[in-house]
Parts: sequence; structure tokens; C-alpha cells
Amino acid sequence: MQNRQMSDKEYMEDLLMTSKTLNGLYHYATTEASTEPIRKAFKCNLSDSIEMQHNIYAAMQQNGWYPQQQAQPQQINQVRTKYQVSM
Repeated sequence: MQNRQMSDKEYMEDLLMTSKTLNGLYHYATTEASTEPIRKAFKCNLSDSIEMQHNIYAAMQQNGWYPQQQAQPQQINQVRTKYQVSM
């Protein structure tokens, strides 16, 4: 078995996936907390975790590791139509 080092991009991808998982866990813990002090603590952790995820994403985008594609107006309208709710 070869001893291969992870690239910076791979580390960042791993961090991003881990932070997304952590956000989900904190969200669930916040909604399921049995007391207000515990809920507030989880909510604070969730907020910090969301900010960390944003910073990881921004660093990846800055390095070209998370490219963004500009949506065309036609694509936006198709999604709006698809998910439009009738009232």
C-alpha cells in the first residue's frame, strides 16, 4: 500500500464535508434540546459552525476548488416554475 499525502484541495473538501455534517448535527441537537440553556448553547455552536463552513467555502472558491456557474435567466425560470406553489 502506498503512502499518499492528501492535497490541500482534498483537505479542504474533507473540511467542507465535515462542517456540513456538523451543521446538521448541531441543527438537530438545537431542535431536540430539552432545556433552554442547552438549546442556546447548541444554537450558538450552530451559528459558529455555519460561519466556519462559509469561510471554508470562500477559501475553496478563492483557490478555484469550488467553481461557481452563473445561472442563465431561462434556468432560473425553469426552477421557479418547477417549484411554484399554487395558492
